[in-house]
Amino acid sequence: MRHTSWHDLDPRLRQVLLTAAGVEAGLKIAALIDLAQRSRAEVVGTRTRWAVAILLLNTVGVLPIAYFLRGRR
Repeated sequence: MRHTSWHDLDPRLRQVLLTAAGVEAGLKIAALIDLAQRSRAEVVGTRTRWAVAILLLNTVGVLPIAYFLRGRR
């Protein structure tokens, strides 16, 4: 089985992957900043669990969006 390297990928696919990674990173940063600025009463669940989940789970942006929609009061 041959492994594909980054340079073997089509340049358009590389651009799509970089854009998606940038969007996910931006969402994670925005969610973490918002989480840090809110009081405990304004967050559904614990802030620690939200922060760990946002940082460690690779969710293609789903978890930060879930935080913005369901994790805040």
